[in-house]
Amino acid sequence: MPGETLAVLTRDLALLQSVKALAADNRIAAVSGESDLAGELLGRHAGVAIIDADAVTTPIDQLTEHLKAQLPDVVLIVAGRLDGQGALAAQITKGTVYRFLHKPASEQRLRLFVEAAWRRRNEEFAAAGAAAAGPATAQRTDPSRNRGGVSRVIMVLVAAGLLAGWLYLRKSDSESGPAPAAAPPEVPAAPSAPSRTTPALTAPARDQEPDSLLDRAEQALAAHRLDEAQKLTDQARSLGPGNVRVAFVAAQIGKQRERLLLTQARQAASSGNVNQAIAVLDGAARGGGQSPLLAQARQELQRKQTSERASDYLELAAARAGQGQLIEPLQDNALFYVESARAVAPNDPAVLQAEQQLADRIVTEARKALAAGDTTQAQPWIDAADEAAVSRDEIGALSRELQRLKSVAKADAMAKLSGLFNQRLADGHVLEPPADSAKFYLAQLAQADGSHPSTVLARQALAARALDEAKAAAGNGDSAGMQRWLDAAREAGADEAAINAIVTSAAAAQAPPPQEASLQQVSPPQQPSAQQVSPAQVPQQQSTGFVPAGALKLTHYVAPTFPVAARQRGISGWVDVQFVVRADGSVSDVSVTGSQPVGMFEQAALDAIRKWQYKPVQKDGHGVEQRARLRLKFALEN
Repeated sequence: MPGETLAVLTRDLALLQSVKALAADNRIAAVSGESDLAGELLGRHAGVAIIDADAVTTPIDQLTEHLKAQLPDVVLIVAGRLDGQGALAAQITKGTVYRFLHKPASEQRLRLFVEAAWRRRNEEFAAAGAAAAGPATAQRTDPSRNRGGVSRVIMVLVAAGLLAGWLYLRKSDSESGPAPAAAPPEVPAAPSAPSRTTPALTAPARDQEPDSLLDRAEQALAAHRLDEAQKLTDQARSLGPGNVRVAFVAAQIGKQRERLLLTQARQAASSGNVNQAIAVLDGAARGGGQSPLLAQARQELQRKQTSERASDYLELAAARAGQGQLIEPLQDNALFYVESARAVAPNDPAVLQAEQQLADRIVTEARKALAAGDTTQAQPWIDAADEAAVSRDEIGALSRELQRLKSVAKADAMAKLSGLFNQRLADGHVLEPPADSAKFYLAQLAQADGSHPSTVLARQALAARALDEAKAAAGNGDSAGMQRWLDAAREAGADEAAINAIVTSAAAAQAPPPQEASLQQVSPPQQPSAQQVSPAQVPQQQSTGFVPAGALKLTHYVAPTFPVAARQRGISGWVDVQFVVRADGSVSDVSVTGSQPVGMFEQAALDAIRKWQYKPVQKDGHGVEQRARLRLKFALEN
């Protein structure tokens, strides 16, 4: 009605500013307390009232029930959060509360709600005026009309007295109760300093750790206990803000809540209970019964309300579609609002047209992602198509193309990894470097698909190469290197019999401990100079007829003397020698075939080996000469 007041009870500055921006043609009466609201409703001509559930201390359902009973002409809108909708489901169904506004509310959604409330107010006023037209005409000629006016004044005063009395009693109860009224959210109380007697905090119990809480939340979600799951997830978020599972579980809760909301609304709309469907879509599906039968005017208003409600959702859907928000964010996307409109008016031509247009656009986006080979982006579009009005044949075709692309991508990835593996194996980078070796790429292949032919062949190739390297290390007397290669071969799945054969052969050829000087390196050996002989440069002809000295039995050992100059300078090194074990077991023809550093340890090695004695080598019952070779290592002990 022109000139009427819009009353707002809130402490939310953002909500109040949005209301003031929308109400250009009406006066705004803003209050922050329930008693102030009563005064505004009684003292002004208020037609619509917005009550913020966060700003009241009385249970919201009791407050709205009393206000509607005392002031039935006022259209009530309650603003609140999702968890506060259930208490008003029954009142929304029977019309005590006109709408429930989700907070935080966008300006566009707030405009829709306020304009719809004024239309509701105007229609009710017009209906009341038409009903009173006859009595009003008679009253103009009735001398008792002044008494009627006085009666109306008395009724208003009585209503005001009743409401004021109720508020006084409520205020008295709250003053005598143990809990004071909540402070406005804009002025949070400063934290008090802890008392000296405050006990020390203890570590949280195992069932209060974030992961444990999330496990319980998932169990509650599987049992469709959404409120319990939400509470556990909120606790986990407060204990572990950085836990990556929190966002995932919260998204699953939201999606299940959205689906449950839409399913309940569709069932309500299909049964003809439109008010209940609207209440469900406002998040209050737990309550609500069958709406009472109304007069023909009420039924017409209900029909208009349903049409306007669907139009509101379609406007929101069009706005989100224009912003590209077809399926995200959750509960604020084009698909959600189209489905909401369908729940309110499932047979409305505009709703069916919007539903088909959105389905076509979702299919287009899915095809674009598939054409670009982006399987990650294509999956959510195909999932959305399953929820929208897309045919089963179309969804099947999209799903098959997605699986084909995934297979192609997997084959390409396996081929690339296999090529890298083969290249590193050919280059000799079998185990090193750790993140770019044949072993590394075999692990990548196994992670992608352990049973893939490329993985099987790579595993066999690495095992064979590791066994060959282990044999070579054993032949050079490098027991540490042999063990490293054997470990790699075993990890690649090499045959245990082949591994044991190498170990047995190396044990048989291992030199007795006295044949090498004690080794305990205290500083790294110097790099060989150009004139020094590397072990890899031992003449090949020495191997003909030679056996490792470790294969012979040493009966008399003389330890090499560590050169004083090398000890003073902290130098370590090695000497390769070859010699002949005579038929009587003595050593002769001792010669140096390689050393590092050159000129440092050769004489000490020769002097010691010439004094060794071996058990004669027997052939056909007679002692024979045997050529042998050996590497002596020199290192300082700690």
